[in-house]
Amino acid sequence: MTAAEAAAKGRAQPARERKRIAVSKPVKGAAGKTGAWRTFKPVIDPEQCNQCGLCQLYCPEAAIDENLEVDYEFCKGCGICANECPKKAIRMEKEER
Repeated sequence: MTAAEAAAKGRAQPARERKRIAVSKPVKGAAGKTGAWRTFKPVIDPEQCNQCGLCQLYCPEAAIDENLEVDYEFCKGCGICANECPKKAIRMEKEER
């Protein structure tokens, strides 16, 4: 069922069936992987998350995938994802090294 068909029937389309916009994938740069110098890391609370995908959209490193899982090898800990989350389902935790 398409989003238009679901809307026509008055039902919201389930989050797992939504298609997300294409985003770039993280790659190793000249200085290495960006996650190596992170101080804070994002932790997503699946109970609060409504799967809107804004964290993925705003991540400058494309470190959040379609399943909203964080690739910590590339996440630089900037906190943009946590700031943009409308449900406040992402908290920034101090990185243990």
